[in-house]
Amino acid sequence: MEACRRFTLHVASAFMAEAYVTLHAIDLVVDLDFNYVIIKGDSLTAVKKMESKPTEIGSSKMFEGYNKRYKHFSPTLGCSMTFHIYFPPSPSPSPSHKFPVLYWLSGLTCTDENFVIKSGAQRAASTEGVALISPDTSPRGLNVEGEADSWDFGVGAGFYLNATQQKWKNWRMYDYVVKELPQLLSENFPQLDTSKASISGHSMGGHGALTIYLKNLDKYKSVSAFAPIANPINCPWGQKAFTNYLGNDKAAWEEYDATCLISKFHNMSATILIDQGEDDKFLHDQLLGHKFQEACKSVNAPLLLRLQPGYDHSYFFISTFIDDHIRHHAKALKL
Repeated sequence: MEACRRFTLHVASAFMAEAYVTLHAIDLVVDLDFNYVIIKGDSLTAVKKMESKPTEIGSSKMFEGYNKRYKHFSPTLGCSMTFHIYFPPSPSPSPSHKFPVLYWLSGLTCTDENFVIKSGAQRAASTEGVALISPDTSPRGLNVEGEADSWDFGVGAGFYLNATQQKWKNWRMYDYVVKELPQLLSENFPQLDTSKASISGHSMGGHGALTIYLKNLDKYKSVSAFAPIANPINCPWGQKAFTNYLGNDKAAWEEYDATCLISKFHNMSATILIDQGEDDKFLHDQLLGHKFQEACKSVNAPLLLRLQPGYDHSYFFISTFIDDHIRHHAKALKL
């Protein structure tokens, strides 16, 4: 085989040089019709590092801002992930203006698209000047046995925790949301101020928002939720997920249960806002909002739980009250 040379200018580091060399080598073996190529060690790490930079894969204008969808490789989860950002219109021509961020965590079976398409949150976000960040709900494409056998566990059901059971070791949505995603946004989107952040979510995502907020009061200015799974250690959805992801250690379960956590983390400045539909078919056996309400009362944690007559668990319910939640967070972010 004859040697060849290829020059790449302005390479940022030796690490990136190795990545470029590896990619050029892949191009070469493809040209030579090799059946497959194996990448190992530092070369594989370098290529994944390059892929971790988000690539825009979709854009739509809405309320003078833009919904943009991105794809990147997640080292935390070991797979490619997608997320949405809604960029509101800039209030000034200054390129130095930065938007605070509101993370939205979606529920069971959802992707990063459901909230963006169905909620109508962009109208208030545009007015208030808040960027919306909507990640996916679990790792995807890992082909773990049983990952798609049921709608309430596995793919689309990451429960925003860090799994401790070996089979589900890639299900680390807690670290992805709390650590990797904010860092990714900070490094790649200068128009976002990730130091000013709030968090919200629906159902499983409401559970995620509450638990992440309570365990990271220094990172988030406020929290809200729609129909959250508020006491998962005592409901079938939570018990199924926690048994498989965390094993039988009930103490580990309590670390991802808002009703348990509120007794330890209740020194907050902003009121917790929760909307719950009274006609929600999951209210009494899965969501258990009254348990969280009782726990908040016992430690004098500020909670506004609004029971909404006639509303169910759907995005019709969310879209009706989402503006209140955006304004709640805008106030906490001091906009």
